[in-house]
Amino acid sequence: MKQTKKYWKSIIAIVLLIVGTMVLSSRIFNTKSELPVYNPSDFHPELVAIGLQNEKKGHTVADFELINQNGEKITQKEYEDKIYVTDFFFTRCPSICPIMSNNMQKLQNIFLDNDTVKFLSISVTPELDSIPILKEYAKKHGAINNKWNISTGEKKHIYNLARKSYFAAVNEGDGGLQDFIHTPNFILVDKQKQIRGVYDGTKTEEIERLVSDIKNLL
Repeated sequence: MKQTKKYWKSIIAIVLLIVGTMVLSSRIFNTKSELPVYNPSDFHPELVAIGLQNEKKGHTVADFELINQNGEKITQKEYEDKIYVTDFFFTRCPSICPIMSNNMQKLQNIFLDNDTVKFLSISVTPELDSIPILKEYAKKHGAINNKWNISTGEKKHIYNLARKSYFAAVNEGDGGLQDFIHTPNFILVDKQKQIRGVYDGTKTEEIERLVSDIKNLL
């Protein structure tokens, strides 16, 4: 009789242990961690202007004025209350840019039906990437109007955005004729214009992480 009681007590204890483990695991895997908010001090100093390197809070991306593939003016207003991904590219790039644009297209397709998520590609060679060229590039990569803006603008403005706002490129140069930026970075921006992640736009595992982080923000 005592052995029977001990047996059932052992069985109950094992069942409770299994149930408890399952509940704990469920909570762990279903709880999404809070994404960090990135400020200038979180980036490598080479990416940040000297006057910004010690800023530890409050950074938001600067307002911008660009022209998209349809010749339309694009400002922060188009991205107000949106989550978006930004990259810097150029249409004649033979190396990383085609991979980045293909991955941006994949992201666009994943979030195609979610109006909260948008994309912004900015040319670093505005003197070469005219509106007709951007339009052809947009068509080639399946960019959807009002979902993914492939843009150009004034060179110094673009380079200031890359270096002092999105921290996507080494902070050297003045945006002049000889200045040039080449970066694989995708930058995730939230509804408050805060940077929430930086990803290598050429790597599949980084794109998967980006997808997960966008869903987390949503």
